[in-house]
Amino acid sequence: MQTIPHLIQGVAHHGGTRTQAVYNPATGAAIRTLQLADAKTVELAIASAQAAYPAWRATPPLKRARVMSKLKELLEQNADKICALITEEHGKVLADAMGELQRGIENVEYASYAPELLKGEHSKNVGPGIDAWSEFQPLGVTAGITPFNFPAMVPLWMWPMAVVCGNTFILKPSERDPSSAMMIAELALQAGLPPGVLNVVNGDKEAVDVLLSDARVQAVSFVGSTPIAQAIYGTGCANGKRVQALGGAKNHAIVMPDADIANAVSAMMGAAYGSCGERCMAVPLIVAVGDDTADKMIEGLKAEIARMRIGPGTDPQSDMGPLVTRAHFEKVKGYVDTGVAEGAKLVVDGRGIKVSGHEDGFFLGPCLFDHVKPHMTIYLEEIFGPVLGIVRVASLQEGMDLIDAHEYGNGTCIFTRDGEAARYFTDNIQVGMVGVNVPLPVPVAYHSFGGWKRSLFGDLHAYGPDGVRFYTRRKAITQRWPSAGVREGAVFSFPSSR
Repeated sequence: MQTIPHLIQGVAHHGGTRTQAVYNPATGAAIRTLQLADAKTVELAIASAQAAYPAWRATPPLKRARVMSKLKELLEQNADKICALITEEHGKVLADAMGELQRGIENVEYASYAPELLKGEHSKNVGPGIDAWSEFQPLGVTAGITPFNFPAMVPLWMWPMAVVCGNTFILKPSERDPSSAMMIAELALQAGLPPGVLNVVNGDKEAVDVLLSDARVQAVSFVGSTPIAQAIYGTGCANGKRVQALGGAKNHAIVMPDADIANAVSAMMGAAYGSCGERCMAVPLIVAVGDDTADKMIEGLKAEIARMRIGPGTDPQSDMGPLVTRAHFEKVKGYVDTGVAEGAKLVVDGRGIKVSGHEDGFFLGPCLFDHVKPHMTIYLEEIFGPVLGIVRVASLQEGMDLIDAHEYGNGTCIFTRDGEAARYFTDNIQVGMVGVNVPLPVPVAYHSFGGWKRSLFGDLHAYGPDGVRFYTRRKAITQRWPSAGVREGAVFSFPSSR
């Protein structure tokens, strides 16, 4: 069985005595062995990044950008291989893996604009013979801790922007599906990224603890669940680091009585069941305004679910693959059990589904609840599985009040033909990313991604313009060259332009 090592100083490194299996969720079989980094291994990666930093910082932004341009080409040329690894270890269907990778490539493309993105500001003659300007300077050694649900895309949110800004980087990908991130790092070396600028350490909490405590690491990016995001933010900040920690979500979709119901149903199918619901931008709750709207959505969703094809992600006929691990399968199934016990009406039951030839896979069929109430567990908690609930309300404002009251504020959307309602919703809803007739309002690479409330800890969102700001710090410089031979007297007042 193949053993997945770490990548330190541009070469495979076998460090750490502990290992764990990586599974194919469609079969339930272990397919690879992953080495888990100990503290010594992570410290070696940090030392490698620190040693590479001075030369990389001094590399002109245009040369750094050319590495990103070459990486984009290599990612496109190797897309099929990367997506095969994503599907093999995560379980999502190949088309979804390809969509994930494409969004990651767009972030690499945005990073290739570094000479423009890193331009500072300049003002001449701010005072007598005095010029002032600002520069964006890199931080040093930076790190990223990424989740299982987007094993290629989320790392590409982080390290391309970090390194193109002149930093070096240590990536700790998810231990559940690390192979695609490792392959992409190897492609970065082929693109011309110097050894040590990007290092990959595989591991668990032991590796994370070192990244959060080592003084050489200046900044940490994280995407994962809210409890862990909050812990990482608190620990990292206490240790003097800049921290950006994206947490969980419970995204609501409001469907108005005037909405195009057929299109809303189609949109909700993909938003709820795409990638088996394992997305922080998935929509697990529909807030239907009026009973007639709810009934029409239920009718349409039941018909669409009946046509869904559940199977391995490698099968081009599959609409939805398995959940990522057996433990996660049991957790999501437990949420369905709890929903029934708490009184929600289970309209479609996906428990007990069996996929021929893949009986040991972690498959859970799409589940649909009606009459979900705000006090229920399936309303309050992030399920991260193919479980969709209908909440019935009497008005748009009642639906917005529910959304605003929830602890998460990652994404939301509204389906309507009414421009006034859409404008009111987008202007007033307390959520960071909002869609109008768009179920997954994930910003493009040249905007930034991030939620509000307990979906984000830190001031800056991921990638886009905020990514540049996160991985740099502004330095303001004021300069004067006095006339030769002219001695000026001391000035004791605070300097001004007068």
